[in-house]
Amino acid sequence: MKKILALTALAMSLSSVVYADTLLQTAQQDGSFKTFLKAVKVAGLESTLNGDGPITLFAPDDAAFAKLSKAKLNALLANPTELKKVLSYHIYPGKITQADVSAGQIKSLEGANLKLSVTEGVKVNNVAVEGNELNADNGVIHTVSAVLIPKS
Repeated sequence: MKKILALTALAMSLSSVVYADTLLQTAQQDGSFKTFLKAVKVAGLESTLNGDGPITLFAPDDAAFAKLSKAKLNALLANPTELKKVLSYHIYPGKITQADVSAGQIKSLEGANLKLSVTEGVKVNNVAVEGNELNADNGVIHTVSAVLIPKS
């Protein structure tokens, strides 16, 4: 009986240290998405990236945000509604891994289409997807080399 109780206690303690990583947590752990994470907070999209998913996130890293002018970045950060529109354009409500990606169009969470191409590497709206995907329990992150701006 003592062995059963000890095993049960061990199993309970092990299960309490197992945490699921969401897209938001995965981006935070990666360390190259500081500006993106700040923008997500301003836009109020934290619950979306922590949600059940599956979600495909085309996330601009800090180098991608650095390509925006300071005036453009500051204007976006000062306008949560516009920022949410821009960031939602980077989100596809479904899971597309690098192995699954094929040329065509998909509808972003923002509502506009994203054009995927697979010639000369994977691209989204002619913006390169860089490096390996980052997997989370609720989806996948693909790092993009520029901030995607939806047409008005």
